[in-house]
Amino acid sequence: MAMKLDVGDVVQTKKKHPCGENRWELLRVGIDFKMRCMGCGRMVEIPRVKLEKRIKQVEKRTDENVSDSDCQ
Repeated sequence: MAMKLDVGDVVQTKKKHPCGENRWELLRVGIDFKMRCMGCGRMVEIPRVKLEKRIKQVEKRTDENVSDSDCQ
């Protein structure tokens, strides 16, 4: 089953980017992901299958989350 990932989430990968950072912000989700390196700002696209294998930890965004009770 696919992981529940949303736009704006920050994922930590097992391997580091060449700039030394291993945290990425998700910009687009679906079959492919578009994400931005939190260190150097490089944007890459990666298939869902590859990203799910490389994820070490998911940090959910908290400042923009909307609860179900707010949507009336």
